[in-house]
Amino acid sequence: MTRHIRVRGAVAAILVSLTCAGSIAAEPFPFDRELLLDAAPMRPGKRMPLLTVEANGSGRIDLWCRSVPARIEISDTAMKIESGPLPEGQPELMSAGQCTPERMQADEELLAAMSQVTGWHWDSEDLVLEGLKPLRFRSSDH
Repeated sequence: MTRHIRVRGAVAAILVSLTCAGSIAAEPFPFDRELLLDAAPMRPGKRMPLLTVEANGSGRIDLWCRSVPARIEISDTAMKIESGPLPEGQPELMSAGQCTPERMQADEELLAAMSQVTGWHWDSEDLVLEGLKPLRFRSSDH
């Protein structure tokens, strides 16, 4: 009888530790933080794409040249991004030659990839947006 109680106790302890470990591993979405796209820089210019999401679902996507507002729905591991339209012209504050045709094309491609995002998960310290093309982001240090 005491052996049976010990086995039950051990099984219960294992289940509790697995439940606790699972809840610790599931980090919440990083609201109100600048998330930097994990990509090689595009020259000329130093600007890198950033994603910022507020807890109320408002967001901002800073692309290679342009920026757009976004509405972002997040639940558990599901995600949907609806962005505003890309501005037609180049940003006023960019220096001459910084927004090359290649960078403006990259804006369109990145925005299209973000509109196809269906979920998110953590991979080590990277936030991965899941879709046709996975996008990796890290917390910005500036």
